Amino acid sequence: MISIIDLFNSMIDLSEDFWSNKYAKHKTGWDLGAVSPPLKAYFDQLEDLNLKILIPGAGNAYEAEYLVKKGFKNVFVVDISEAPLKNLKERVPEFPINNLIHKDFFELEMTFDVIIEQTFFCAIHPEKRAAYAEKMNELLNANGKLVGLLFDAELNTDHPPFGGNKTEYINYFKPYFNIDIMEPCYNSYHNRQGMELFVKLKK
Repeated sequence: MISIIDLFNSMIDLSEDFWSNKYAKHKTGWDLGAVSPPLKAYFDQLEDLNLKILIPGAGNAYEAEYLVKKGFKNVFVVDISEAPLKNLKERVPEFPINNLIHKDFFELEMTFDVIIEQTFFCAIHPEKRAAYAEKMNELLNANGKLVGLLFDAELNTDHPPFGGNKTEYINYFKPYFNIDIMEPCYNSYHNRQGMELFVKLKK
């Protein structure tokens, strides 16, 4: 007999069409319209402009735009929907077309020095979180880093963004990473104050 939870999960549509429709209808409440302040602070202290950086599920990818305009030469974006990739290319014509990857993150086969997490983890189905941690480990070079923000709040159960907490996240990441930082974020965007963890995980 199927449980109510299993039935609920089966009804959550997170397909390419789901996300493309969000962009078409301008229902992008997660979009800050600018680089996230904590990530901007992290980027500003990076010195190696040749780092190979991935931003998965990046949406309109203001973080990628910021990095490219700072002179970073190997910034990649992957998204299941083509719409935000086109938006980024229109805003930043110089962004290398080959670095805009229209694909499911879990099908990606490349390696990177740094992967940036910004509202992607909360957008995938919670049942995929363990697979997310494993895939991140696979995509990172030796001593690579996963850096970014995770929601530290309950949020939603039937549609993204899906919430969570530090204890839950540690269980996913500890098998694959050394947890350098996973602490409350002090410089979150104003409407996310008190709701985010800043994380820096090392392979």
